Amino acid sequence: MSIWYQLDSNEVLQQLDTNAEHGLSQPEVAHRLKQYGFNELTEQPGESLWQILWKQLTAVMVVVLIVAALISIALHDYTNAIAIFAIVAFNAILGVRQEYQAGQAIAALKKLAISTVKVRRDDRIQEISARQLVPGDIVLLETGNLVPADYRLLESFNLRIQEASLTGESEPIDKNTDILSQPDGAQASDRELPLADRHNMAYMGTVITYGRGLAVVTETGNHTELGHIATAIQTVQPKPTPLQQRLDQLGVRLAIITMGLVILIFGLGLLRGD
Repeated sequence: MSIWYQLDSNEVLQQLDTNAEHGLSQPEVAHRLKQYGFNELTEQPGESLWQILWKQLTAVMVVVLIVAALISIALHDYTNAIAIFAIVAFNAILGVRQEYQAGQAIAALKKLAISTVKVRRDDRIQEISARQLVPGDIVLLETGNLVPADYRLLESFNLRIQEASLTGESEPIDKNTDILSQPDGAQASDRELPLADRHNMAYMGTVITYGRGLAVVTETGNHTELGHIATAIQTVQPKPTPLQQRLDQLGVRLAIITMGLVILIFGLGLLRGD
């Protein structure tokens, strides 16, 4: 569910089957850990360095350059061959470095979720690893805390949260526990409020800059808003840019022209008896 902000706090507690005063019991926590898993962003297997390097070396333009270098060697033109191989190597190293750094984005997101947190369990306050949070946990919020899961606020005392990592808002947002609903006349496609307007929610990866409060965990791990971003980063296949498409087209044309010239020069050589 992504509309916790539209529900009264008592209704949220009821749906999550938890109690704000006593918190979850340890047996219930163990059951929910089995059901939902640990509160962490999971990584999907990415391309290895060798796979990235192979992709760089099999681009059309690069293949044309490699063939040109091999022909230069066959013609004993070692100077040009070395120059071409140097260009290919530089291009491959640069491409591998850029793609590898882009692949580390998920690791950067995971760092936003690492922290400890104070929770109310078995009618007492405990400090645990955020990795062990489950939906329904009652969490105490204090200034300086990193939010390690998605919360629905139950109490707010001058609470302000910096949400720039998710919404881009440069200033911390004042938080409250009021129910939020869509404006009258909102279209079905606009049923959900933007994250920046959900003033009774706190999201993984944001930081509490002022005040204190009490909240209930609504989503953990990849089910959080930050988790959706992490999943999108890993699953969306990047499309070639217009420049890359034009370079590939140019490489194909160069290969065709080169083959035509090779055949022509070879034929002329035969006619001349070379």
